[in-house]
Amino acid sequence: MVFREEQEKREYEMLSAFACKSAESRGRAVPEKPCDLRTEFQRDRDRIIHSKSLRRLMHKTQVFLSPEGDHFRTRLTHTLEVAQIARTISRALGLNEDLTEAIALGHDLGHTPFGHNGEEFLNEIHPGGFAHNVQSLRVVDVIERNAAGRTMNLTEEVRDGIVNHTGPVWPFTLEGQVVRHSDRIAYINHDIDDAMRGGIIRAEDLPAECTAFLGPDHRSRINTLVTDIVKHSDGQDKVAMSEDAAFYMNAMRDFMFANVYRSPAVKQASELDKIRGLIHSLYGYFLEHSDELPSEYRSILERDGGNEAVKDYIAGMTDRYAINMYNEKFVPSGWKLPK
Repeated sequence: MVFREEQEKREYEMLSAFACKSAESRGRAVPEKPCDLRTEFQRDRDRIIHSKSLRRLMHKTQVFLSPEGDHFRTRLTHTLEVAQIARTISRALGLNEDLTEAIALGHDLGHTPFGHNGEEFLNEIHPGGFAHNVQSLRVVDVIERNAAGRTMNLTEEVRDGIVNHTGPVWPFTLEGQVVRHSDRIAYINHDIDDAMRGGIIRAEDLPAECTAFLGPDHRSRINTLVTDIVKHSDGQDKVAMSEDAAFYMNAMRDFMFANVYRSPAVKQASELDKIRGLIHSLYGYFLEHSDELPSEYRSILERDGGNEAVKDYIAGMTDRYAINMYNEKFVPSGWKLPK
């Protein structure tokens, strides 16, 4: 049997000097007795895996709104792809895979229904704005609770990696930096794959100079970027890619924004207006009828106020739950089609 102490010892023997060691964690906001079998980062990973917030990502849009087909990515499959890429990089660099995986699995827990459009529309109406990375941290710190009413109470290293996977501040651990790079590698490349599957773009539409450097297909592009990061980060105290790789990846990202993310074929203005109306209407409704919030959000209401409780509730909804809730609150029962 391999106990926690033995695993912690092995980290010092096997991992890079730049890796974050479990035994040196900055700890939790509420101290806990160590587990006999698992390291602190393994416990964090397990808490995220067993959370309701992670399961709900299965029914949250990645890019396409209400896609028809079983093979388009969701927010959950995106999360799994980020975790896979991040673990590959961390393993090659001798970093802490358990910490890397925990951050990757938790980085999008606060994402809204309807992808970044839902985030944009909630940001329009919520006082102080809305950002999914900040909300992801709030999920693990405040919202997600077990049967005993305790929050996840994650380590500082995982919390930092979650909130700083995007935005102006970079994670203080190399494992968090790996996840930040992996997130972009994953979404750019799997969104290309989905856009091709949806008939929005063709392989020959991709910028030739980008495919010449990164590779002609999904597999080769990810391999190019992962290998580049490993080569340029090995033995360094930060995780980075080469200037060339960063240039062509950003050029591909610009192409995706111009031809997919903002394409009317993907998101029609009329559909976006409907989603904006849905988000704004639900927000206003529950602000006026806070007594109808689920019980777990009423304690937030009492402590943080109505705006925070309503924002937390809507951000946690899946696409279909939000649509069903809108129908329940705003569509007269006589107009609803029978199931």
